[in-house]
Amino acid sequence: MKKKIVSMLLIVVMAVNTFAGCGKPSSSGAGAASASAEEGKVINIYSWNDEFRERVEAVYPEVKETSSDGTVTTLNDGTEIHWIINPNQDGVYQQKLDEALLKQADAAADEKVDIFLSETDYVNKYTDAEANAAMPLSDLGIDPDKDLGDQYSFTKVTTSDTNGVQRGSTWQCCPGLLVYRRDIAKDVFGTDDPEEVAKKVKDWKTMKATAKELKEKGYFTFSSYADTFRLYGNSIEQSWVSPGETVIKVDQKIMDWVNDSKEWLDAGYLDKNVKGQWNDDWNKAMGSASKVFAFLFPAWGIDFTLKPNWDGGDGVWAVTNPPQEYNWGGSYIHACTGTDNPEHVKDIILSMTANKDNLLKISKEYSDFTNTQSGMQEAAADDKGYASDFLGGQNAFKYFAPVAEKIKIAPLSAYDQGCVELLQNCFSDYFQGKIDFDKAKSNFETAIIERYPDITEIQWPE
Repeated sequence: MKKKIVSMLLIVVMAVNTFAGCGKPSSSGAGAASASAEEGKVINIYSWNDEFRERVEAVYPEVKETSSDGTVTTLNDGTEIHWIINPNQDGVYQQKLDEALLKQADAAADEKVDIFLSETDYVNKYTDAEANAAMPLSDLGIDPDKDLGDQYSFTKVTTSDTNGVQRGSTWQCCPGLLVYRRDIAKDVFGTDDPEEVAKKVKDWKTMKATAKELKEKGYFTFSSYADTFRLYGNSIEQSWVSPGETVIKVDQKIMDWVNDSKEWLDAGYLDKNVKGQWNDDWNKAMGSASKVFAFLFPAWGIDFTLKPNWDGGDGVWAVTNPPQEYNWGGSYIHACTGTDNPEHVKDIILSMTANKDNLLKISKEYSDFTNTQSGMQEAAADDKGYASDFLGGQNAFKYFAPVAEKIKIAPLSAYDQGCVELLQNCFSDYFQGKIDFDKAKSNFETAIIERYPDITEIQWPE
């Protein structure tokens, strides 16, 4: 592996220690095994949860069976998929993956990483051309323009290196909506109609006036300042760290989020008891006893986060347009350089990310907004076929599709996950009045250097 990826991988490992998705098509290219070479008997897939495995089991035609513990899936030709799952929390997944990648060149055939997944916050680290951890899809015999031409363009950009070479693919697209309580909307606005509610949340200026209305009736607009971060973060104009540089540049849009979050919290539009996301208080804010009006979620957020935390009946929640277009998340599938299963890997990637029928099945069974434009247009127009019981019969795809078409991906860097997490953590104390603004900035600078020792400077907007 190149010097840069070795450096980045070691940084991640140090940071973690400090902070205690078959046919036989031909394949070619630098990262692929010879087309005439025999495929391996084991396909090792690295991920952080069972989401990809469940979708492979649901739609990949070569699946024969999966072990009761979910660790091994056997294909019809006898090849075994071994699922290596490590949690995302505290960077554990990346640490384990990076350790395996550093051993890839010398690993025994059936111990090599064949496929690994990444998320938007750190995909750039693995698609970097110099890193060469994720193979160009063309090296597998996949033509991104032809084979993946129906995908949303921003997902293709996300998985491409700075030379425009696509090094991954995804079955999902993650445009976000505003998900709101119908009962609260009726109480405050006199209607729960999505089109009428959309007028009340059409932009941030209108949203602030609506927040005041909600407060007067005893409701919070959102649960936490963290709920709005992705909308601001998706609109940054410059990357946190530009290619080849070691300077973190905090975009003005990020500071707009800081200033607006403080204002909204002090005004009582947010619940001061909910500090961030992915904690018990945040989960409870999605329950029937909560006074929170809305959340900002992509499709996976509704199905995997909101629905499990809701303790009431179906039909209380609905979706409408957000105050600005945004994308939150995305799981990207990469063929690992050095795989001894290029033919199987190609077949899995095409089946899971290019086959519209497979993707529509995933959308129906898992409520994922999937990654074919024509497929999602079909879903958006099929109110009966894609009605959601949880949303009271509403077809959420009707709202997701227009948002997806307008998304422009923010410039990415390999440092995004740390920057996003640490900035929110450090400014949380400021929002709560525990420290002043300058101390929050100083804490962020310290935390970033500890996470990424190669960073030499943090620049704040004027």
